[in-house]
Amino acid sequence: MSMYMKLKDSTTTMRILPFLFLVFLLNSCQEKQELVPVEITPEDYQNAVDHVTEIMIHDIFSPPQASRIYVYPNIAAYEIISHVDPDYKSLAGQITDFTPIPTTSDSLVNYPMAALIAHMDLSKALVFSEEKMTSYSDSLNNTWSEKNNLEFEASKEYAMKVVDHMNRWIDADNYKQTRTMSKFTVDIDDPARWQPTPPAYMDGIEPHWNKIRPLVLDSAAQFKPEPPPPFSMEKNSEFYKELEEVYEVSEEITKKGDESEEIEIAQFWDCNPYVSVTRGHLMFATKKITPGAHWMGITEIACKDTDAEFNRTVHAYTKSSIAMFDAFISCWDEKYRSNLIRPETLINQYIDENWKPILQTPPFPEYVSGHSVVSGAAATVLTEIFGDNFSFMDDTELPYGLPVRGFDSFNKAAEEAAVSRLYGGIHYRAAIDEGLTQGQMVGQWVIQNLQMKQ
Repeated sequence: MSMYMKLKDSTTTMRILPFLFLVFLLNSCQEKQELVPVEITPEDYQNAVDHVTEIMIHDIFSPPQASRIYVYPNIAAYEIISHVDPDYKSLAGQITDFTPIPTTSDSLVNYPMAALIAHMDLSKALVFSEEKMTSYSDSLNNTWSEKNNLEFEASKEYAMKVVDHMNRWIDADNYKQTRTMSKFTVDIDDPARWQPTPPAYMDGIEPHWNKIRPLVLDSAAQFKPEPPPPFSMEKNSEFYKELEEVYEVSEEITKKGDESEEIEIAQFWDCNPYVSVTRGHLMFATKKITPGAHWMGITEIACKDTDAEFNRTVHAYTKSSIAMFDAFISCWDEKYRSNLIRPETLINQYIDENWKPILQTPPFPEYVSGHSVVSGAAATVLTEIFGDNFSFMDDTELPYGLPVRGFDSFNKAAEEAAVSRLYGGIHYRAAIDEGLTQGQMVGQWVIQNLQMKQ
């Protein structure tokens, strides 16, 4: 080889060496970067639950159905974090038919990430608009994969094992069977029994919800409330006095005008996803959150106000959603047992044919008040988690055009939610008072029978 060729090769090598060193340096930096865990924040979890709420509003799920969509993804997330956080105890063996989730020895698994992946995947399977949840989860997944693909793949693989385990358990809760059961039959010959109400005159919603497998309750009828006052249209009867109270309270509120606090309270706690609006020959639904969604919002507020870290946030969401899930089963069991007629129907028949309640009457029997039961259960559990006299500003309804309301405690909020049904003209006093007590009993039962903190 000539001296010229040797010098040329040497020069080329000298030019390439810096480039090769730069490539090596970049690869080394990338490998080091891949070893940095992705931080999953409490806000990530809260935002995912909020997105599920938005989808449920779009899909118009009933209040009992919504409670089911909240609880199962929360349980999956909680079980994952409880396996690595000694402060929390697994729910296996504590809630009905639930067995331990799979474990993993993969050191690359990011457990908060796996918890959120499992939450989103289960949520997607429980809503109708799966594509909306897919789009949301794909965006997060892509971000995590770009930051640390090895960690993301390991976390996703583990999350999917947990999801498979959860799906087998969820499939046995009797929900699918209730989809094919008969519609509720209206007894038009009995004046005490529920009848569909205007403007949509919808069939009774979820008449078989008491057949859904409870999580902590022994049975749907475990906290069966006292029966409502005996039906009677005699003016000196207890039942008629309660009917008259609904009418008189409504008339008094109406005289005050739309700016009255009672109307503000009624609207703030309306939470009826079935509100129908008629314009000419058209009828359409305005979309709102459910009672459970409102209390999920309050849970989020409490977590933010206390700067709760990720695991504590998941714990709060899970325990409150378990209480609400069982509360709906307990409530709906009574609704279709007592099968009581709504105030609107009787007031129009016997007192004032032109009267309309301030709130639109929901499509199911009157006794007991669902919002009262669920609010009582949620407030009881949240009080146990965050303490009594926990003051907060409730901005849950702000996205729906309603102002913020402040409360000195969860129990005060529950009491207002309950009495809002009287202000709204959709419940008698007994349904409100007994419903709140029933919910509190469900909440206490959950506290006594779930050992979630070590």
